[in-house]
Amino acid sequence: MNIISQGIDIILHLDRYLGYIATTYGLWTYLIVFMIIFMETGFVVTFFFPGDSLIFTAGTMAGMGWFNIWILFVIFSIAAILGDTVNYWIGFHLGPKVFREKSRFLNKKHLDETRKFFKKYGSETIILARFMPIVRTFTPLVAGIGKMDYWKFLLYNIIGGIGWVALFVWGGYFFGNLAWVQNHFTLVILIIIFASFIPPIYQYVRGRFKKKVIKNNILMIKRK
Repeated sequence: MNIISQGIDIILHLDRYLGYIATTYGLWTYLIVFMIIFMETGFVVTFFFPGDSLIFTAGTMAGMGWFNIWILFVIFSIAAILGDTVNYWIGFHLGPKVFREKSRFLNKKHLDETRKFFKKYGSETIILARFMPIVRTFTPLVAGIGKMDYWKFLLYNIIGGIGWVALFVWGGYFFGNLAWVQNHFTLVILIIIFASFIPPIYQYVRGRFKKKVIKNNILMIKRK
């Protein structure tokens, strides 16, 4: 429980922890945040690493003079694109062999859910998934397992990666230092995290509703 609570504390107070890291490690902080985003997008076992919130927080701190915003934009974009690329080739070469029903981290349920989402929305899922935690990490793996054409994948990977980073890093840079945001920074991070889960929650509720409607229609037909 200590590890979980510490992890939640770090995510909710990234401004404080990132400030400490920047003060302690200086320019090496760029490499540290690069590796966090790279691992969050590149390896399914690290899907729980902060993504949206870290990029937004770094952008906010860039607006305060802690970081160079253009360096952040470039390294986050490279990390996101490179992470998805690595994840794709892991899926391409290893496939479903690495997944087991009872695996703690490589849960087959996550893979199946992402595969359904991928099948429904097609190639644009590479872009859409960027804005959804967990799905973001599993999507390139599924694309690799499904042997999606790499150059097609790369195109959507670049568009999605740059778009995702731009939204949060520049959002933090321009709006993160507003008085209200600064006074309610933890709340803002919670809103970002919650907003990231809205699309998959919506799809889940929509799917359940459709199943219920279909079931009721079948029952009505049988009664007639």
